Amino acid sequence: MRKLGRYLLLDRLGAGSFATVWKAYDPELDTEVAVKVLAENWAANADVRERFLAEARLLRRIASPRVVRVHDVGVQEDRPYFVMDYVRGGTLADRIGQCGSEEALRLAAEAGYAVQVLHEAGVVHRDVKPSNLLLATGSAPAAVLVADLGSAKQMADASGLTVTTGTPAYMAPEQAFQTGGFDGRADVYALAVVTYELLTGQKPFGPGGRATALMTDQPAASTLPALPAGRELPPGVDLLLRTAMSVEPADRPPTAQAFADALLAPVPQSRPRERPGRLTLRTVCLASGAVFTATTLLSWLLR
Repeated sequence: MRKLGRYLLLDRLGAGSFATVWKAYDPELDTEVAVKVLAENWAANADVRERFLAEARLLRRIASPRVVRVHDVGVQEDRPYFVMDYVRGGTLADRIGQCGSEEALRLAAEAGYAVQVLHEAGVVHRDVKPSNLLLATGSAPAAVLVADLGSAKQMADASGLTVTTGTPAYMAPEQAFQTGGFDGRADVYALAVVTYELLTGQKPFGPGGRATALMTDQPAASTLPALPAGRELPPGVDLLLRTAMSVEPADRPPTAQAFADALLAPVPQSRPRERPGRLTLRTVCLASGAVFTATTLLSWLLR
């Protein structure tokens, strides 16, 4: 059995371009842990290595039961790794198509509250998606924890970012196109995509996300697919998701917490209207159609 430091690697939980996450066993503490290891082909890259270690420092600094904790950092054969809580309940990706409307809205709201913890720490996640949202067992109902801060950035630095990072299906247009920077409302957009997927089993704009639809001038870029008619949903959920996935950040709920609160207590549906008379991100992206605004919703959220 392979070892990293004192940790015995049991099963591979997931792998990406830059790192692999293992389920492992800590014999000194007699407990299971998760170990994230930088990929061998990136170990000599100083920038990637620093970003990897910066993720560990961020997770360690943000002390919250809604964020996965880091317990240890080490290096073996010149490959850094860090050790985290092993969260036994799987991820929200496991719940896609498997839960009813009430449970989907609750899980999405829990995800919103977890992301809000990052924002209050001055961090924007930039890669909110079901596989980065973990389900903790041992509590009823199950809590949601946010993980994988490999793409995270301090909000103070977000306006100057020029490199696009994230997963296209969940990426807000301003994040994808890097048009003047972005803030926590990019994560709100991603949370809305996650919510839609939990409710319907499908990504609202496909695997390429809204940015791809905007670039190719697809009609779907301007219209959020309707929620299934057979679903029993509280009034206002459809409007909430439309506003949270607006192309314009200003039209979305202002915070992840505001979005989560609205999921648990949606407002009555009102007809969205188009915002006229100004150059918008939609124009930059060469897309047409109505821009749904959140005037009624935001005034309710901010009372």
